[in-house]
Amino acid sequence: MPALNVEFSDRELEDLRQIAKERGTSMKALVREAAAADIARHRALQEGAEAFRRFFATHADEFAAAFPEDEPSAKGEGRVA
Repeated sequence: MPALNVEFSDRELEDLRQIAKERGTSMKALVREAAAADIARHRALQEGAEAFRRFFATHADEFAAAFPEDEPSAKGEGRVA
């Protein structure tokens, strides 16, 4: 499995040791879990943004009618979703 060396300050390293000890896990598992959680969060945000873009594009005319003051001027500015 590929690996990654990560540098931490002395304070961060001590905090990681303490947290791992409190959770009864290894520092390696703790850091891997944190990275995996951040990856999952990032993917979820990307998927949510894409779902919003699709929803907005599907309902663009309804949004334009409901919020005409938010529409771009007619000077060639297109709607961006």
